[in-house]
Amino acid sequence: MPSSEQAPIDVVISWVDGNDPAHQQKIAPYLSRRARQSNDIAGPTRYRSSGEIFYCVASIFRFAPFVRKIFIITDNQNPNLDAFIRHNFPDSPIQLEIVDHSVLFSGYEAYLPVFNSRAIETCHHRIPGLSERYVYFNDDFFLVRPVQYSDWYRDDNIVAYGHWRNMPLDRLLWLIKPLKNGHKPIGFKDGMIAAARRLGYRWRYFHLEHMPHPLNRSVLARHFASHPEFLRSNISHKFRSAKQFNTQEMYYLLMFRAGKAILESPKDKFLYLKPVKRGKQYVKRKIATYTANPDIRFCCIGSLDLATETDRSVLLNWLKTILDVNLDAQ
Repeated sequence: MPSSEQAPIDVVISWVDGNDPAHQQKIAPYLSRRARQSNDIAGPTRYRSSGEIFYCVASIFRFAPFVRKIFIITDNQNPNLDAFIRHNFPDSPIQLEIVDHSVLFSGYEAYLPVFNSRAIETCHHRIPGLSERYVYFNDDFFLVRPVQYSDWYRDDNIVAYGHWRNMPLDRLLWLIKPLKNGHKPIGFKDGMIAAARRLGYRWRYFHLEHMPHPLNRSVLARHFASHPEFLRSNISHKFRSAKQFNTQEMYYLLMFRAGKAILESPKDKFLYLKPVKRGKQYVKRKIATYTANPDIRFCCIGSLDLATETDRSVLLNWLKTILDVNLDAQ
């Protein structure tokens, strides 16, 4: 638990239930055929839910009890977590609040509806009542062992998990990337490079991982107040675009410039899984890696909806066991 001198920490999670008929009806008029067929833009896998939000939230309750409040960003939806939390964590003081897109985009309603995580991430610092220090999760991020306050913040510094990469080399790799569905796929690294270029970087960028990001609300607020064109350009796309930047990347670079980021390798603390066309032993090997390394505390399971039913069941049961939760109370 943090001392009384440590500032409160909130968590922000982006979530959407793409299986919801209301969501499907809302998105349909804006979907082009190319967008619908491209998983990097607006393919169904970007919005499907396999129940990850229950495990994501439970992992925070279980392994980060010092968190003050969890804000879940939705588009007129509700994951209905209250009964689950009351049953599994009846004594926890952590609060839970649903935040609609209309709140995030207050003053920018002309850009709604939006179906683009990069646009949403550009606005999460605008949540009313959000603490100065907050940690951003995707709903497929999980804590799999106890974390400490110092895993994210140390004195006035953030812990930046990642490494520096060569920008010209990765730009070259992008140029030779083959087209898919009539365009170059919009990759994870592309958004980081776009952010670095916005800040004047030409030779390197910070490669972050699919893991929770410790942020400072005032840093983002000041930066976008000074560069409103950055915010507007990034939220103006209904679906993911190659023109957008990764907000977390921009933030990390600002913190490095200010001398307030401690670089740390995620190698022994982070487990990434993408159980799609990986072979029958893939999930077993990944779980064995977790078991063998007691330092692993962060995990991301990408594209769980595309996994085989067997692999999906094994992974969800693994999380259920680690978190010691009863999923029947939903």
